[in-house]
Amino acid sequence: MAIQITAVRLSGGDKHEHIVHLWWTDRADGNAGDNSRASIVAWIETGGKAYTDDGRGNRADVAVVTPERGEKYLRTHADGKWSDNLLALPRR
Repeated sequence: MAIQITAVRLSGGDKHEHIVHLWWTDRADGNAGDNSRASIVAWIETGGKAYTDDGRGNRADVAVVTPERGEKYLRTHADGKWSDNLLALPRR
């Protein structure tokens, strides 16, 4: 199963490290929900897949970033490069 991340909530700043909550949809079965960043990180680390889609056919996979200090966070990765697709999503 792969989920499409559709919206994010940030707290304390405007960078990827500040994403604290994410909304998603499973396009395969129509389910939708929302989870904390920590929950999505854990889910991806155990084999789950997530992505963003801008509606024009541009898809970017969501990956876990493990910084030297601080908590793990999420960022998109497309065509071999880190991208800002999560930050471009609607905010809640």
